[in-house]
Amino acid sequence: MSMMDKLKGMLKGHEAQAGQGIDKTGDFVDGRTQGKHSGQVDTAQDKLREQFGTNPDQDKPPTPPS
Repeated sequence: MSMMDKLKGMLKGHEAQAGQGIDKTGDFVDGRTQGKHSGQVDTAQDKLREQFGTNPDQDKPPTPPS
């Protein structure tokens, strides 16, 4: 069993808290780097949300094109 599988198992049922932790950590890193790496931080947050199934946008219906 890989480390990622173990983490996913531990977070099962606690997706909201994991999402909050990802957001809080990203905000902390942005603050410490004074926003110099915000693009990379945002990408990392998105990848973590995909891995752990904590993407808040996945429950929203797609937006119709303008």
